[in-house]
Amino acid sequence: MTAARLPLTRALVALVEQATGRPCGLGELPRVQDAAGEWQPGQVPYAIVDSLPGTFSGPPLADWQADAAWSYQVTSVGEREDQAQWLADRVRHGIVGRTAGRWAYELDIAQARVIDRQLEHDTAGQASVSAAGAIVSYVQRFTITVTPA
Repeated sequence: MTAARLPLTRALVALVEQATGRPCGLGELPRVQDAAGEWQPGQVPYAIVDSLPGTFSGPPLADWQADAAWSYQVTSVGEREDQAQWLADRVRHGIVGRTAGRWAYELDIAQARVIDRQLEHDTAGQASVSAAGAIVSYVQRFTITVTPA
């Protein structure tokens, strides 16, 4: 067995929100609570984190010491291309950025330790625009490797 994925996923969503100052949904449009306590769709720009297949290394999966490389796609969504790129820049810095040799933002999760973070794919400014032209998205894929603590 390896460290559970859900705590890392939740920590990643929180990191994206902290690093960008914008709402982030897990697999769907983010929802934010308004002053009346009602849940409303997040306003653009916002991010969406989706889980992708992971890979495993180390001892057999029956051993709690197996490492896991969990992959995620982060989609930055805006009404204009510059909004989507602005948000993607902040997502990238938040997940793989470094300051003085350390991660710019910590990813603390219970019962596991993050041992590596990698940017695997970046649309490099080639945002996709919806048919209506009102939504622009910028896709990035990251792999985060954890080992049981």
